[in-house]
Amino acid sequence: MSEDAIDFNDINKRMEGAISSLKNDLAGLRTGRASASLLDPVMVEAYGQSMPINQVGTVNVPEARMVSVQVWDKSMVGAVEKAIREAGLGLNPVVDGQNLRIPLPELNEERRRELVKVAHQYAENAKVAIRHVRRDGMEAVKKAEKDGDIGKDDAHVLSDKVQKLTDEMVGKVDEAIAQKETEIMQV
Repeated sequence: MSEDAIDFNDINKRMEGAISSLKNDLAGLRTGRASASLLDPVMVEAYGQSMPINQVGTVNVPEARMVSVQVWDKSMVGAVEKAIREAGLGLNPVVDGQNLRIPLPELNEERRRELVKVAHQYAENAKVAIRHVRRDGMEAVKKAEKDGDIGKDDAHVLSDKVQKLTDEMVGKVDEAIAQKETEIMQV
């Protein structure tokens, strides 16, 4: 069978990339203690483009329940504050000159449920990315069959292989989200 008709290494790498991105996003979700990675998903509109918060300021954790951001450019303080408020993390920064202090609210039951919803959104985004990669793989199989590079039976086998890889990756996403949900809901 001509498996070189489609590049399984590329498909696998792209699906693993979606899972890696999900794990980064989940690491940014707070589960009780402040961490600098909490603000990793925050994108700031700066200088005509969207950039990560760590490229416009320094993120620190001075206390267990406080994150601070020292903005390098005075004119960007408002944009950074707005980005943090609108990031869906439930954080309200306090502006102090070029510094933003972000007190972390106590995790009550309602807040924990909100964080679980955010985690599920991250998981759904990862699943969508994996399905896009699957679609690309299936299109490559169909094209190879249409071009005569592989036969109908080989196309069926390769399609099954792409689907099996997709199911495996979606399973990894489900596993990661279940673990994070347990971590968030733990009091």
